[in-house]
Amino acid sequence: MKYYIIAGEASGDLHGSNLMKALQQKDPAAEFRFWGGDLMTQQGGTLVKHYRDLAFMGFLEVAMNLKTILNNIKFCKEDIRKNKPDILILVDYPGFNLRIAKFAKELGIKVVYYISPQLWAWKEGRVEIIKKYVDEMMVILPFEEEFYKKHGVHSHFVGHPLLDAISNLQDISVENFKKEHGLNEKEIIALLPGSRKQEVEKMLEIMLSVRPQFKDYQFVIAGAPSLPKEFYQKYVDDNVHFVSNKTYDLLRCSKAALVTSGTATLETALLDIPEVVCYRGSKVSYAIAKRLVKNIKYISLVNLIMDREVVKELIQNDLNTKNLVGELKKVLEGDKRAQVLTDYKLLREKLGGKGASDHAAEVILKV
Repeated sequence: MKYYIIAGEASGDLHGSNLMKALQQKDPAAEFRFWGGDLMTQQGGTLVKHYRDLAFMGFLEVAMNLKTILNNIKFCKEDIRKNKPDILILVDYPGFNLRIAKFAKELGIKVVYYISPQLWAWKEGRVEIIKKYVDEMMVILPFEEEFYKKHGVHSHFVGHPLLDAISNLQDISVENFKKEHGLNEKEIIALLPGSRKQEVEKMLEIMLSVRPQFKDYQFVIAGAPSLPKEFYQKYVDDNVHFVSNKTYDLLRCSKAALVTSGTATLETALLDIPEVVCYRGSKVSYAIAKRLVKNIKYISLVNLIMDREVVKELIQNDLNTKNLVGELKKVLEGDKRAQVLTDYKLLREKLGGKGASDHAAEVILKV
């Protein structure tokens, strides 16, 4: 079959690539055309647009780039019309993908949504769009199936694809990793500041402000594949290092991590690394989000899935050097660290076993 896949972010690229791999095993003659990134490109097919050209963060940033976004939507519609895929697979990225779902359905193309938008947090009304224009909804969080059922939409809980990605990792030597990347003997605190330029600049400044209190550790920045190495050079010195495209390896060699809210919070947890979750958006974006998001007590996937605080979240004004130092100390040693690691085991149980990509591929082929 001819598959058209749209993933607009780094996490979508990861999950999209694993899904492509699973589809190829079941449909060896599969043809892929996709919006995604380097990981999806490795699976073969035609990359239409890279996610680095699509990712705009926050309400203000979206407004400022509205012309580019609308042009991308127009281009995508024309590309789908021209290439006539058998099936359209949408990976999260709702603002863009729900518009494309409507267009594709009107053309008679089957539409599958893999990794639900977080409609349980905000814009719940979009469920009606999904009901109308999406043939199959596949969800990766346990509570999402119940959410859709409440709205009269049948969905499939396929498990979380991160469990697949992490279960496939080879063993790693901390000593070899340090040698390979020119790191010293000190234990590592990993910094995951995000994947978008404006986000990284904002988060690294506050994350690195804790350094004077942790002289016995070295800090290593996880570089985003969408940003060039040169971008990070201004942050690097004798005790701040940079590693590109090796986030999982970096985390597995670290004692703890400071992580910008997003998929990375769950990845860090599943790799068993105690973390402090950080988030600071523009004042305008945060004010709007606060009014729109409802009944949500947490911003990290770890806490949302567990429905309680497992990892500390420092948001907006609470994200300052003093609080960050205090919380980081707690997860480096002592009772808090032990409790977090115990809770991570329960988190994995709640997410079920591996096989999400295979389950999703089966659903797609049935459609």
